[in-house]
Amino acid sequence: MRHAHLAARRLIGGLLALMLAGPALGFEMELERVFGPADAPEEIAVLSTTDVAAIAGVLESYAARHPWQRIRYVQAASLETFRAIGTEGAPFDLVMSSAMDLQMRLVNDGLAAGVTPDATGLPAWARWRDQLFGVALEPVVTLASRRVLGDTPLPRSRRDLIAMLRDDPARFDGRVATYDPATSGVGYFLISQDAQQSEGFWRLAEVMGRLNARVFCCSGEMIRELREGRVSIAYNVVASYTARFAPDDPDLVKLSFEDYTLAIVRSAFVPVQAPNPDGGTALLSHLLSPEAQRQLAELSGAALIPGAGPAPAPNLRPIRLDAGLLVYGDQLRRTDTMNEWRGAMIQP
Repeated sequence: MRHAHLAARRLIGGLLALMLAGPALGFEMELERVFGPADAPEEIAVLSTTDVAAIAGVLESYAARHPWQRIRYVQAASLETFRAIGTEGAPFDLVMSSAMDLQMRLVNDGLAAGVTPDATGLPAWARWRDQLFGVALEPVVTLASRRVLGDTPLPRSRRDLIAMLRDDPARFDGRVATYDPATSGVGYFLISQDAQQSEGFWRLAEVMGRLNARVFCCSGEMIRELREGRVSIAYNVVASYTARFAPDDPDLVKLSFEDYTLAIVRSAFVPVQAPNPDGGTALLSHLLSPEAQRQLAELSGAALIPGAGPAPAPNLRPIRLDAGLLVYGDQLRRTDTMNEWRGAMIQP
């Protein structure tokens, strides 16, 4: 039976390859990597915003146990991921993103299949029906260069950060980094969340604007600029990206502000058009397994499933996976938020 199953998979895979040999899909990939044997008869195609280096260990552990499968992992920005599935119907078996509002929009538009992965222990607030599942809890932190700060006391809140930046403009002019909400779905979502959590956020945005803050597509780029000495402060960085740099970079300081520390839920779903939905569901079950959850919690510093890692800090504010996320897709709301952001960042 197993040989017959694999033969059927090979036939289906060959037919899909012929179908996909037509016009190329238009979304922009950042990176593509294969885990497992390149000639494995069965493929699980994953589209994800997660930096491949941050999840490689989890995918390698799955591939080691499933030698008849290979994982084709495609990394793309959150808006590109949304476009690939929502507009182009790209053939992937699992879609994973930290842009919670965009994931919910795809699910709400009927593009996610109902599946039943092994999700033992997953909190109810970290899943939406049987379609969208949280796979990691990702605190959002601020990074600073210890070398640049010197003897300056580390800011413990956003109010402290505003005061530090405002009182020493010569030190921080052109050396503050944050997300670009125009090109990053996660960036826009975090700005919206900051504005909802604190009325003082726009004051921070204005201070960053006066200091000619630089904007980036993703956490990895901000960290690279910080490590190479071109920026001194990086605001709103996804914590898991810092884990692989911290041991060999004593200059890197991670700040979790006491007023609040947002935590996004990195989520995944199996698309309705998935060529291999069983494979996508099996990989999703692995991502939710105790082993994978421990690995992911070690990277982010926070456990999504209780007991899989460190207990949440008192100031951590996880964002729930629910229909309320759909309000961030409202075009009028987005236009207002982006206008306020541009007004803060682009000053005479």
